[in-house]
Amino acid sequence: MRKIGLLGGMSWESTALYYRLLNEDVRERLGGFHSARIVMASVDFADIEAMQVAGDWDTAGVALAEEARSLEAAGAECVVLCTNTMHKVADAIEAAVTIPLLHLADVTADAVKAAGLDRVALLGTRFTMEQPFYADRLRSHGLEVLVPEGDDLTLVHDVIYDELVLGAVRPESRTSYVDVVRRLVERGAGGVVLGCTEIELLIGPDDVDVPVFATTALHARAAVDFALS
Repeated sequence: MRKIGLLGGMSWESTALYYRLLNEDVRERLGGFHSARIVMASVDFADIEAMQVAGDWDTAGVALAEEARSLEAAGAECVVLCTNTMHKVADAIEAAVTIPLLHLADVTADAVKAAGLDRVALLGTRFTMEQPFYADRLRSHGLEVLVPEGDDLTLVHDVIYDELVLGAVRPESRTSYVDVVRRLVERGAGGVVLGCTEIELLIGPDDVDVPVFATTALHARAAVDFALS
């Protein structure tokens, strides 16, 4: 089994979900007492969040690239960046290591296309929804991407940072998210990409009437595929 390098802490709530999903998948596939071979670098999210707010993506890229190098030095054979938003600096991370970065947007696009869809809604942080780095990566696979507008976009972002990264999962926020998805479906979305790992703590396939693409679960499954290949 190859060793998976997790680059997490952004936030630790979602990184904990990655760790659980990886080990559950390995146990399901191999049985017995098997678990995933993992090394982890977990950053202080307060530092990264301050760089996000300041728009200092170059410094964030340098910081995460250094963490990725530490994973490779510890024997990791791939890097799994446990956050959608920080894929904005994916190029800096890839340039810093010789092992592959399993890009989350590529994994997600493959799942959307396998489901026979070509137009999806994207929920995530304001950075992920407003900036092109993530949606354009999905579009490079031939997909059309819709994002919330106006107050809906602000609500999606605020729930992530004011609630979910702090471990607060509120029923009223779930209802609000479902309403946002409904409006995106009315605009033509055939499915919804949960483009922030923490969103999976709030809504899932049972909450909406279109296919849900849970990026954490998809990413973890791809990492196990790599580890067992």
